Amino acid sequence: MNPEVIFPVMSQDDPTGEGVVGTWFALDGETVSKGQLIAEVQVDKVSADVYAPADGVLRHRVAEEAATNQGAVIAVLE
Repeated sequence: MNPEVIFPVMSQDDPTGEGVVGTWFALDGETVSKGQLIAEVQVDKVSADVYAPADGVLRHRVAEEAATNQGAVIAVLE
C-alpha cells in the first residue's frame, strides 16, 4: 500500500471543512525523502506545512489552489 499524504485537520470547529493546497514544493513525479517539506496548505487565513510521511515518488492528487476537505488524501507516494 502506498503511503498517503493527508491534508491536516486545522479547524476543530469544522474538521471536514474546505481548504486549499497553496503551494506544492515538490513536483509531481519527484522523488522525496521522509520529513521533506512538500506542500503548504491553507484553511481560511491559517496555513500549515505538509511533510512527506515516507521516502518515495510523489504523485499529486490535488492541484494548487484547488479546494479539498481537511483530512482528504492530497497525494500518494509510490
